[in-house]
Amino acid sequence: MKYHNKLINLYSFFIVLCTLYLVLPSCTPDLKVPDPSSGEANFTKTIAIGGDYLAGYQDGALYEKGQRLSIPALMAAQFKLVGGSSFNQALMPDNNGLGVNTKPWESPFLSPFTLGYKTDCHGVTALNPNNHHISLSAASPYLVGVAGNSIQNLAVPFANTADYFNPSFGNSFASGNTNPYYNRIASNPGMSTLYLDAKAQDASFITAWLGMEDIYNYASSGGTSAPIPSSALFSSRLDTILGGLTANGAKGVIATIPDFRTFPYYTLVAWNAAVMTQVQADSLNDTYVGTPTIHFHSGSNGFVIFDANAPGGARNLHSGEYITLSVPIDSMKCNKYGLLISLMNDRYVLDSSEVFEIDNAISSYNAVIRQKAAQYNLALVDMNQYFKSVQAGVKWNGADFNAEFVTGGFFSLDGYHPNQKGYALIANEFIKEINTKYKSNIPYTNCVECDGVLFP
Repeated sequence: MKYHNKLINLYSFFIVLCTLYLVLPSCTPDLKVPDPSSGEANFTKTIAIGGDYLAGYQDGALYEKGQRLSIPALMAAQFKLVGGSSFNQALMPDNNGLGVNTKPWESPFLSPFTLGYKTDCHGVTALNPNNHHISLSAASPYLVGVAGNSIQNLAVPFANTADYFNPSFGNSFASGNTNPYYNRIASNPGMSTLYLDAKAQDASFITAWLGMEDIYNYASSGGTSAPIPSSALFSSRLDTILGGLTANGAKGVIATIPDFRTFPYYTLVAWNAAVMTQVQADSLNDTYVGTPTIHFHSGSNGFVIFDANAPGGARNLHSGEYITLSVPIDSMKCNKYGLLISLMNDRYVLDSSEVFEIDNAISSYNAVIRQKAAQYNLALVDMNQYFKSVQAGVKWNGADFNAEFVTGGFFSLDGYHPNQKGYALIANEFIKEINTKYKSNIPYTNCVECDGVLFP
C-alpha cells in the first residue's frame, strides 16, 4: 500500500509540475518500461569462443563460481529474456579450481589466489594474494572430461587462434599437453578441434573474443614463449572461424584487445622501484665497475636485467620497460634480486623491443577485428577503449571501479583477469553493443551474486 501511495504522489507531482510550468506540450506521464526484445538477432542457441576471459578464468585459476558468472553465462541469462535458452558449460567440480602454473618447475598447477595475511622476508605481516601448489595427482578431479558435444562455452583458457585448428590441443595433460582445459570438453579428444566443435553447435548467436591469447601468452612470459603470429595470419584464422560459424546466418559480437598497460600485471611493479641512498648506490656501482650500462644513484633506480646486446651482457631497465607480476617479489625485497646476487630473468621483463612488438600486434590485430566485424555483420565492442575507461575510473550501481590492484574492484588477484564484478561490467558492454547493432532491447545484468575481491 505504501508503494502504491508513492506512485500516486509521484503522478500527482508530475501533473502539478506540467500544469504550473507548462514543461511539456503533452504531459501524461509514461511509466512503462520498454519490453525486452531480440531485435534483428536470434538468441535461440548461443555459443562463446575465445580464451581466458570468456572462460571465466580469474584469480589465476578456473573454478565453478567463476564459470557460472563468466561473461557469456551472464549474457546468456539476459538472452533468456529475449528468447534465449540454456547455456551449457563444463563446470569445474568445486570452487577450489585449477590454474596452470607459469613456473612448471615448481608444480604443474596452482590453486586460485585468495587474500590473506602473509609475513614477508623482513618479518612484516600484511594482506597479500596467496595460493598453493597442486600436484598432478591432486589435480585429477579437475581434469575429468565432460561427455558429448553439447558444451556451448567453448572458450578455453590460454587457447590462441592456432589452437582452434589443432587436434592435439585436445590431448590429455598426462599425454604431454600443457593445456588441460580443452581435453575436458573435446567431442573426441585428440581428433576433434575447437573450431569444428564450435561449428557443430550451429549456433544462432556467437560471442567471440579472439586474439587476446595470441598476444598475451607472449607478453605474460616476458616475451620468452612462442612469437606473436603476424596480423595476416591472425586475419586468415579469424576468417576461417567467423566464416564457418556465421555461414548459416548466425549473428554475433566480437571484441577488440586492450592495451597491456591497463593491467596491474604489467604496471604494479615499477621498472625503477629500486630506491636507495647514495651510500647504497656507491656500493653497488663499485660492484659493477667496468660495466658502463649499469649505474645507480640516490633515489629510484632501474633494476638490472640480462641483455646480450649490452656491454657485459647486462644493463639497468629504463623508462618504457615493464616488470610482470610473476616476478619473485620476496627475493627482490630481501635477496637483492634484480640488483646484485641474481640479475632479473628475461621471463619477468618486457624490454623496449618486446613492448614495441606487443603494441604493434595489438594495433594491427584490432584493425583486423574491426574489419571482420564489418565483414561478418557483427556487433563490435571496443575493449581497448573500455579498459582505458576502467583505468580512469567507472561507476556501476553507485560503486566506483578502477584498475588499481586489489582495491580497484575490477581485477582479480592475479592482476590480469577481472573478478566477477569486473566480468559483469564487461558483459554489460557486450550487451550495450549488441543492442545498438541489432536494435534489440536486452536488459543489463545486475549480478548481485558476483564477487569482487574477498577480504578475510
